[in-house]
Amino acid sequence: MRQTKARILVVEDDTALLRGLMDVLVFNGYDVKGVEDGGVGLRVGVDELFDLILLDVMLPTIDGFSICKEIREEKPNQGIIIITAKGAEDDIVTGFKAGADDYITKPFSLREVMVRVEAVLRRTGKHLGDETVNCHGIFFDGRNLTGRTKESSVELTRREMDIVIYLHRHRDRIVSKKELLTEVWQYADADIETRTVDIHMLKLRKKIAELIGDAPMISTIRGEGYRLEKGE
Repeated sequence: MRQTKARILVVEDDTALLRGLMDVLVFNGYDVKGVEDGGVGLRVGVDELFDLILLDVMLPTIDGFSICKEIREEKPNQGIIIITAKGAEDDIVTGFKAGADDYITKPFSLREVMVRVEAVLRRTGKHLGDETVNCHGIFFDGRNLTGRTKESSVELTRREMDIVIYLHRHRDRIVSKKELLTEVWQYADADIETRTVDIHMLKLRKKIAELIGDAPMISTIRGEGYRLEKGE
């Protein structure tokens, strides 16, 4: 039986870049649709079925962040990658907050595009489980994506919850960044340069601090990776 092609929507207002991305994706066996307007991209992304959506940040009519947020509300498991300018880390953080799974920075190599596309497609709809974890006085609820204590609670993204669950499963040892990229993000090539883990870890730590203050729960072991500290 012939395997069904993954369907990808590319929303990019730079015509040359849009055509280049579409050519690369088609060459690699994907069914691709491209649009140059944000409003059209939002409508198409909501109305049609795609395995993955590539979103530029700066678009006519509606920006990529707004599109990402609206599509995420309509389709919680939709794979989304934002396309942003090189060095625009604030855009990357904003994109993750809006619900993006990953990012690509301009200018980018074809290898980087394919590594990130294939990783998101592998993990779309997959996660480490709906289990619950008790750690440092926080109850992490994988089904409802919340972390809470007796006094307060915070909402977590699926990727933040996956980090907690994975570190908890391997709490007897240090987990490297490459291992997180391979096991949580599903990167086939974990050597690609990315700030994804760092940014997610920063956001996760801020949320943990809201619940229990500055007591260390996830420690960074310089040159090695991350370790979940033993709770009381």
